[in-house]
Amino acid sequence: SDIGSQKERVVTEEEWLQKWEMGNIGFHKEQRHPLLQKYLDVLLNGRSGLRIFFPLCGKAVEMKWLADMGHTVVGVEVSEQAVKEFFSDHSLPYCEEPVPEISGAKMFQSTSGNISLYCCSIYDLSSSIVGKFDGVWDRGALVAVNPCDRQRYARLMISLVEKNSSYLLVTVSYDPNKHKGPPFYVPESEIKSLFG
Repeated sequence: SDIGSQKERVVTEEEWLQKWEMGNIGFHKEQRHPLLQKYLDVLLNGRSGLRIFFPLCGKAVEMKWLADMGHTVVGVEVSEQAVKEFFSDHSLPYCEEPVPEISGAKMFQSTSGNISLYCCSIYDLSSSIVGKFDGVWDRGALVAVNPCDRQRYARLMISLVEKNSSYLLVTVSYDPNKHKGPPFYVPESEIKSLFG
């Protein structure tokens, strides 16, 4: 697959933290994503009380929306600022505690208990820490992951989902020679090879 000059591109954790600090977060949307609304039935598949995972969640407004529907939402985000802004934007009280299995990581949980956001690298997570999920909303994660880390990311995501889970993935299509990313271009053929 020709992903142009993007193949070697690496965005560091520090660069992502800087984007949040500088307010350079054009990837954050204040409104619910229209594709999640359109394909919500596919994600839920007639089921209620699901565990839904938000990889690289930022302060996605859909987390509260799904939690308000009675689902349990778990997210992971490297920026503590983003996590805290999520709770303050929605006036949600929360508590914060260390994650014993991950050095330096914190887990922020709404006092209602139905939203848990892990502040750490996604690659530090495992199903022994966060459990398994019935659904995944991947709106900006795969396209934000460094191209060299995609297989590692896909393996992790596959390990975090239940057998009958639903995985909604949003990618962007453009000429990768004209934009260095992120968001990165992920051809459909690569998605098939990563996730089967």
